[in-house]
Amino acid sequence: MNVWAAPVLGALLHALGLAFAMFWEILWSLILGFALSAAVQAFFSKRQMARLLGDDSLRCVSLASLFGFASSSCSYAAVALARSLFRKGASFTASIVFQFASTNLVIELGIIMAVLLGWQFTLAEFIGGPIMIAILWLVFRTTLPPPLVDEARRHADTGLVGRMEGHAQMDMSVVDDRPLLTRLTSPEGVTAVSHYFVMDWAAVWVDIAGGLLIAGALAAWVPDAWWRSFFLVRYPLGNLLWSPLVAPLVAIVSFVCSVGNVPLAAVLWNGGISFGGVVSFIFADLIVLPILDIYRRYYGPRVALYLLGTSYAAMAAAGLLVEFLFRAAGLAPAARHAIVAEPHLTWNSTAILNILFLVLAAVLVWRFLRTGGPAMLRMMNQPMEAEGPA
Repeated sequence: MNVWAAPVLGALLHALGLAFAMFWEILWSLILGFALSAAVQAFFSKRQMARLLGDDSLRCVSLASLFGFASSSCSYAAVALARSLFRKGASFTASIVFQFASTNLVIELGIIMAVLLGWQFTLAEFIGGPIMIAILWLVFRTTLPPPLVDEARRHADTGLVGRMEGHAQMDMSVVDDRPLLTRLTSPEGVTAVSHYFVMDWAAVWVDIAGGLLIAGALAAWVPDAWWRSFFLVRYPLGNLLWSPLVAPLVAIVSFVCSVGNVPLAAVLWNGGISFGGVVSFIFADLIVLPILDIYRRYYGPRVALYLLGTSYAAMAAAGLLVEFLFRAAGLAPAARHAIVAEPHLTWNSTAILNILFLVLAAVLVWRFLRTGGPAMLRMMNQPMEAEGPA
């Protein structure tokens, strides 16, 4: 081994070790979050949504937010389902609000943020998410011209496919007159939860792995001094104003979305990004480069640019407003102790929780395997034919 190979190998192993350590810290919370999300999805029918989202009124947008929270999808599935709702009669505004709520007002995201970053960030998610949606709704109502909506519909009706189309179309909800607990414990309820659990993991594992690897590499290789300089830490007002503006741009080029961006957010928080900057970074999962390309395929290049501009503005503004609100209420965290753990395992509460929730995951995977899940998973991952007009 030559003189430079050993340091390079050591740096790679250090980055991988940090990535695995972060994964170990959040494993139980990932399983819990996806299990709760699967339970919600199992009792919420996607088939009834489009007919209730026909315009951009406050009522429809509020329902779209509620439906998005209950659907709790990965970014790609959320975008695909939003396009499907739009083609079935939902308004463009309600469809986009749905996809934002579906990725940013979700249980699993809040749990992981609490574990890695702290409870204030989870609270910020559920306060900042509605703020961002309200801003987006107001921007759409004042700037979205009807010809652009018509253009989006024409492109949407061509049926070009993106990613996770099969996942977005899957609907195994158990909807009947029985009490919720009865449906939850029924054979079909357990089966539906197991299928949603495994399908959601299949949809986002690449983003989770990518986020952990990128976060591990940044934690191992980028010195804190660089981050402090980049986020203007020496200038408190500049840091407060600059961070929410630049954070979505960092998200765009990171390629990481869904819950996979939380480990990277932890690295940025330790490096000096402001509290509001973390919020806008987390919200920016729907303007990463692969998602922007899907917008172009779904709605056309002009609509994709419109979505980029309006979404960026809403994310940055929401992050800044959350910063001001939390500072005014005395809730903005001061300590920067996000978990970016060193690569070693110990027998502690995290290990016990991981073992317990791995047992739960094993039970759900076993149920998935015994009830036709692999065939559905293969169908979900197969390239879909372009759809005809709805």
